[in-house]
Amino acid sequence: MDDRIRAHAETLVDWSARVDPGDEVVMRVAEGAHDLAVAVAAELGARGATLLATYGSDEVTRAYLRAHDDEFATPDAERALYEEADVYLSLGGGRNTTATADVPGERQGAYARAREDAREARMATDWVSTVHPTRSLAQAAGMSYEAYQDFVYDAVLRDWESLADEMGQLKDVLDAGSEVRLVTEDTDLTLSIENRTAVNSAASVAYDSHNLPSGEVFTAPADAEGHVTFDVPITVQGRRLRDARLVFEDGQVVDFSAAEGEDALAALLDTDAGARRLGELGVGMNRGITRPTDSVLFDEKMAGTVHLAIGRAYDACLPAGESGNESAVHTDLITRMDEGSRLLVDGEVIQRDGLFRWADGFES
Repeated sequence: MDDRIRAHAETLVDWSARVDPGDEVVMRVAEGAHDLAVAVAAELGARGATLLATYGSDEVTRAYLRAHDDEFATPDAERALYEEADVYLSLGGGRNTTATADVPGERQGAYARAREDAREARMATDWVSTVHPTRSLAQAAGMSYEAYQDFVYDAVLRDWESLADEMGQLKDVLDAGSEVRLVTEDTDLTLSIENRTAVNSAASVAYDSHNLPSGEVFTAPADAEGHVTFDVPITVQGRRLRDARLVFEDGQVVDFSAAEGEDALAALLDTDAGARRLGELGVGMNRGITRPTDSVLFDEKMAGTVHLAIGRAYDACLPAGESGNESAVHTDLITRMDEGSRLLVDGEVIQRDGLFRWADGFES
């Protein structure tokens, strides 16, 4: 076994999930993530955790959804499983990145709504999502398998403590701020962040961070005005989405378009009322991620990008007792903050041309 797989497993169990002896761990294993699952199981066994491994397959999900109608029952057994768990680990890495492309978007939305209670129970655990490099993901990224493996481990096996210190500077700015403005050639969007708490997403539940790799600072906007174009292509519900443009008034999407995948975007926005509002503003800061790969787990963390999620807001960003935007979906859309861009907080330029004000070469 590649030593980097063992290092990935150790980082996931120790740094990210902070697994303790006796923890009840549910581990979802995708079709292509077998080797990582073996390494993680060994780490969990060494720590005296209790493990239940489940099988996660987009092709199985496709078969189920294609045969079903649009009336889904609440999965009580799945909810109960997560309610008994301390930790949930999702090991991604399927055989086909577009396996559900021919499942109607309306049906996928109905399925997501039916599973909302189970999803809430899962997110109440110390959950972490990661991915094992597979040939299908390499193909989707337009890379050789060997090059993609190097890419994944460069993103995952980082000095997370040092990155947490750097990202803490942006968290402090956002926590103290009331308004964020994003400006690029095709974007001019103003977001209210007053009384919000930013998350220093350093790939550990200790930082309210649930992805490995991570490397972003995110918060939950209370309002949005203006327009934004997302120039990093992604796959949404199995379908390609490129150059999506959203127009916001009073915090809600009032107009939208896309150069490709507009029907998928329309279905996503129609999931429920909350799908037309923003649940997240995130700023990518992981310099190990140097290019888009059509995997949101990586692409949204890429240094020099900003992402906005339509749908559900994370409780960690909200004042005590306040419920943020609620939705059955949380879908990240990404735009580059490169030459000519500005990220302003309360009128002060915090990032220009992709460089933060504390970085060498920044021009105020």
